[in-house]
Amino acid sequence: MRIGITCYPTHGGSGVVATELGKLLAERGHQVHFITYDMPFRLGGFHHNIHYHAVEANHYALFRYPPYDLSLASRMAQVAKQHQLDILHVHYAVPHAICAYLAKQMSDQNFKVVTTLHGTDITILGEDPSLKDIITFGIQQSDAVTAVSGALIQQTHDLLCAQKSIERIYNFVDHRMYYPRDVTDIRSQYAREDEHILFHMSNFRPVKRIGDVIRIFERVQQEVPARLLLVGEGPELPKMREEVEKMGLSKKVCFLGKQDEVARLISLADLLLLPSEKESFGLVALEAMACGVPTIGSTADGIPEVVKNGETGWLAEVGEVEEMATKAITLLTDRDQYQAFSQNGLARSRDTFCGDRIVDQYEVLYQRVLEETQ
Repeated sequence: MRIGITCYPTHGGSGVVATELGKLLAERGHQVHFITYDMPFRLGGFHHNIHYHAVEANHYALFRYPPYDLSLASRMAQVAKQHQLDILHVHYAVPHAICAYLAKQMSDQNFKVVTTLHGTDITILGEDPSLKDIITFGIQQSDAVTAVSGALIQQTHDLLCAQKSIERIYNFVDHRMYYPRDVTDIRSQYAREDEHILFHMSNFRPVKRIGDVIRIFERVQQEVPARLLLVGEGPELPKMREEVEKMGLSKKVCFLGKQDEVARLISLADLLLLPSEKESFGLVALEAMACGVPTIGSTADGIPEVVKNGETGWLAEVGEVEEMATKAITLLTDRDQYQAFSQNGLARSRDTFCGDRIVDQYEVLYQRVLEETQ
């Protein structure tokens, strides 16, 4: 098949999954065309069957803001015509599904539009009255819609009253990249031999509850020697640096900023902390499981679909810092339980969230929509 993919090419989970999906599809012989404003950060280097098409917004002086959406729709139509696309798979309802609809209307190409919902376009933007109608329109006009968790499907129906059928297709990991690595060569850079390493990675938005991450760690390190590694950047970062300083934890907390290659860093960890108040899937929890690292997190949204409470990690209600800290201490001090959780996570990541299995589901979906009549 000839497949176009549009996503946000940044470090967010949706861009990661869209890029990895394109790479796996290309390995199976499909022609994959990325249509984005920048090269997806996971796409670097040469890949057979993968093509990149840049989108340039017009900076004409009359426009107060460059009309990226219109430029994207135009570029989609150009690529669809030039390369005879069968499928245009867009990640996020706005603006990408809307742009795909415009591209289809202005083009004489009979390609199908598949939209994948990742969360923010529903849980944040979907609550904005000025955007509800256009998000719903983008969903309704898609030939097929998927979401990364059952929780997100329910939220979409609840918030938007969208009648469109939405298929759940989970996120995935490529086990050639995420697996328990030997990191003894770099571990001493972050912690002493007797210290445990707790890990958190996010975009540092308020919904990630970074304050809870620090409070959980503060409680844990009172009982067991530990260090905290924080990966990512975002609006909460300056405030969290101040919080760490006030709590006297500066020597035990390491801010690593954005990192492209996170698999080795995750393998350094003993536990992942994910106390989010909103999390449509929780890709980092899956990446941690694939590296044999259990999660201590919240029961928000799609997290329980990824982390099996009491089997691959421990979950508590949002804000229950003391309970999360207690569970973390238990795991770190009970070697048998820790090993069981680690092995359970490895097995679950390889079974339920295997890349080949998820790509199979997308191929079946693509074939089905191509066989449907207009």
